[in-house]
Formats: sequence, structure tokens, C-alpha cells
Amino acid sequence: MMRRASLFTALLSLAFIAPPAPAHEAGHGGGGVAQRLSQPLQPGLDEGVLLVVTLAPGEASPAHRHQAHVFVYMLEGEVLMQVAGGPERRLKPGDVFEEKPDDIHTQARNLSSTAPARFAVFMVKKQGVPVVLLAN
Repeated sequence: MMRRASLFTALLSLAFIAPPAPAHEAGHGGGGVAQRLSQPLQPGLDEGVLLVVTLAPGEASPAHRHQAHVFVYMLEGEVLMQVAGGPERRLKPGDVFEEKPDDIHTQARNLSSTAPARFAVFMVKKQGVPVVLLAN
């Protein structure tokens, strides 16, 4: 457990020192999703993935899921987040949000009409499973 905590700290710190990169993952409304790291935790089983997501002013992601344990840390801006059956959460820098493997992420919306919002996403998922799956 200590190894995973140390890995999480190291992965999250990369979000603060690496500049935003172009989008390359589908499922977040065309916004900037930059994968910073993918690291096996148990070879052939689990991996840790660190993403930095940038939502353009007013941008919202389509409903999706990650089939992973997901931890979000707000870096800048203000975003409205929600999973199916859960309350809407208004996140500001320093706030956190969690998703479980079976959650459907129904809402991730930048509340600003003039400024981007950016957040780091750390997830633990099965190797070979896509990072984002569109909800049915």
C-alpha cells in the first residue's frame, strides 16, 4: 500500500511540472486530454495512469466511464462534476473528486465562458482497458 501511495504522489507531482500537451484521447468533447504517464503497478494486471484534462471555456464532456478507480485534483478554473445518482459537485483549485469503476460520469463542465479549466486525473485500471469509454 505504501508503494502505491508513493507512486500516486510522484504521478500527481508530474501534473504540476509538465506543460499542457495536445489532446489525443476521445471522450472529453474534443478538449485537451494529455496522458502524462502510464505505469504498470502489477505487471499484466493493473496500471496507474496520469492525465491532465483541459476543458475550453463552456466545454462539457459527453457521458462516459473509465472502468477504473479515478481521482481528480482541480488545478485551475471551476468545473461542475457529477456521476449518475450522485450530487453535482462544483470544483475549484485544490478540490478533489472520486469515481468508482462502475460509475457513469454524467457531467464534467467548465463553468467559465471565458477561461479554460484544468484538472489532473489519476486512475488505477486494468491494463489493456481504454482510458475512456462512452456511456451507453
